Amino acid sequence: MRIDIICLFPEMFVSPFSQSIVKRAKEQELIDIVIHNIRDYTRDKHHVVDDCPYGGGPGMVLKPEPVFETVAAVKQELKPDGMPIILLTPQGRVFSQQVARELALHSRLALICGHYEGVDERIRDHIATDEISIGDYVLSSGELAAMVIVDAIVRLIPGALGSPLSADSDSHSEGLLEYPQYTRPRVYRDWPVPEVLLSGNHSEIACWRRRQAISRTAKRRPDLMEKITLSDKEKQWTSENLLNLK
Repeated sequence: MRIDIICLFPEMFVSPFSQSIVKRAKEQELIDIVIHNIRDYTRDKHHVVDDCPYGGGPGMVLKPEPVFETVAAVKQELKPDGMPIILLTPQGRVFSQQVARELALHSRLALICGHYEGVDERIRDHIATDEISIGDYVLSSGELAAMVIVDAIVRLIPGALGSPLSADSDSHSEGLLEYPQYTRPRVYRDWPVPEVLLSGNHSEIACWRRRQAISRTAKRRPDLMEKITLSDKEKQWTSENLLNLK
């Protein structure tokens, strides 16, 4: 998979993409991340990328010309067929695990990192094929959002994680928050590991983990429960234990 990131501050990606899972995925050639500096595609000697908004108002707006030029260069190099070009903006659809899965199916995609007060509307109208927000809050730049999205996508690429089952047990992978995890020592400061995890009975452990995930989701993110498919048995258990879950 190849991801092209179109941005103003390429140096921000050096450390995050040189660590942990993303680093290993790059070394295994599972993913190719190419950073494009929008300033390199300006045509004035000062490399100006922003300007005052028409109609007045605070802040500066990212100019259309260098972004159009950058995207054109990416398209010319790759000759992509239906490559998603995603504008990272607070106005986009909210990023989720489901969206990460959707994006991970593509062999190529491009991320445009917004900045300043916003981007010229013509970028949204004539370049972007999708718009994504990572949450209802304001960031200084889209570079941070791009890091989050790339990390979430890379985890879903086969071979990127040490265990192929790791992604399946992550929080939100099935719509539920993850069940509690424990490791050695068996007892720490008089706090023991639940006995079921030491039993060696894999079916009981699986049942305990599933119920713990349901319980934790009901307590901490009740809004997610409406989207989760539960078996009749799980629905009955949840109903019977609902008062204890709150």
